[in-house]
Amino acid sequence: MNKNKVVIIGSGLGGLACGVILAKNGYRVTVLEQGSQIGGCLQCFQRHGVKFETGMHFIGSADPGQTLDRLMRFLDIRDRVPLSRLDSTSYDVVCIDGRHFHIPFGREAFIRQMTDYFPLQHDNIVRYYELVEKVAGASSLHSLRFDQTDTAVSAAYQLRAIDSVIDELVSDPLLAKVLVGNLPLYAAERGRTPFSTHAFIMDFYNQSAYRVVGGSDLIAKALTEVITENGGEVLTRSKVTRILCDDEKATAVEINGGDILTADYVISDAHPVRTLELLDTKLIRPAFRQRIQNIRQGVGCFSLYLHFKKDTVPYLNSNFYGYEYGTPWECEDYDEMSWPKGYLYMHLCHEPQPRYAQTGVILSYMHMRDVERWRGTMVGHRGADYERFKAEKTERLLDVVERQFPGLRGQIEHVYSSTPLTYLDYTGTEDGSMYGIAKDVSLGAACRVPHRTRIPNLLLTGQNINSHGMLGVIVGAIVSTSEMVRPEEIYRQIKETGI
Repeated sequence: MNKNKVVIIGSGLGGLACGVILAKNGYRVTVLEQGSQIGGCLQCFQRHGVKFETGMHFIGSADPGQTLDRLMRFLDIRDRVPLSRLDSTSYDVVCIDGRHFHIPFGREAFIRQMTDYFPLQHDNIVRYYELVEKVAGASSLHSLRFDQTDTAVSAAYQLRAIDSVIDELVSDPLLAKVLVGNLPLYAAERGRTPFSTHAFIMDFYNQSAYRVVGGSDLIAKALTEVITENGGEVLTRSKVTRILCDDEKATAVEINGGDILTADYVISDAHPVRTLELLDTKLIRPAFRQRIQNIRQGVGCFSLYLHFKKDTVPYLNSNFYGYEYGTPWECEDYDEMSWPKGYLYMHLCHEPQPRYAQTGVILSYMHMRDVERWRGTMVGHRGADYERFKAEKTERLLDVVERQFPGLRGQIEHVYSSTPLTYLDYTGTEDGSMYGIAKDVSLGAACRVPHRTRIPNLLLTGQNINSHGMLGVIVGAIVSTSEMVRPEEIYRQIKETGI
């Protein structure tokens, strides 16, 4: 057993993945979670005996031998997390102006289906798909093609916006919109979000897509099992209130304002703004604090959690993206009259091959400014005005969704809702952002947060470091832990546990 003690702040996917990697490599790991439930965006909740997911609704590239399958085997959770494959002919459905476009898995099926929709664009569709593969494959971490990073390709498409690249590749405006039909998965913004982000997401899900049978909190539970099996511990109701430092490094963390836990390394899975709030040290320069404080956050969301009447709603084995104004772009740019401009509708897979759904979720963009007046209030105690606000938004969002799913209201037993305030309270992400810090091609490295800090033994991880989503966060955890376990050793272990 390595004598080095590692304290990890936060039990989101990033913190737990770091904990698994380090515990399996002999470090003494303690993961500290401030709440009563582990998992961060993997959290689920139950009402009236049924379960709802809050963040991680589906995953990609989990067929045998694909990227996430290999990473889940590396983390020793592949056989602990039951998965259900989405419809291979239509894992995504994009609805624009009432017309449905079905997106299938795989290169040949994708090209064939898109060509059926847009016969004159065949060559452009092939060019698009090849570029997605090229950009995704340029990152050895995302592709697991070891030591094959193409830095030039990666850099070029980190600095070009999605719409700029796609508009060069295809000449049909509707096809250009369909290709970004899943942009709520990464809250893309026209002229700002890098094409590389789009390429990673498209490559990830177009290989295969799955839901977790029983809810995404099973991923957090599986990771916790692996940590404890390897001598580590995951503690809830253990809020880190300070990170203590001497003149050179971090030495300990303070828990719940009292207990002190010494550490050789500290890894923070909290939002970078939250992490800096824990530090009172000259090792962190004021300029860095100011830069992190001023980085723009991505948009938040309004969520509807639907509990369906028994055996009334056929299970939807696809993800449905609906757009009210003929485009996936600018859905975050709404006013009181135009909200909601778009939404994502999904079902939870509560059992293998369900015939009917028990619960579903509808997500639509919402900014913190809409609920700013209630900031600082407690969950469940925000007042009558807040409840009226949510009730009005609930009815408006259901009105829009019912245009594509007539009669949905009549099939709902109970409905619950949340806003960016809820996300802020449960995950600590600044401004209740869905995906944390917003990427912006015009800012380059200025909108990125490094995993290293000026405190040599304090590292950062999570969706704000590298990228969000299951693949992005696990890759970020590999990057963070490679400061303690040689990258070559991590790669060796991934290759050994793959098939």
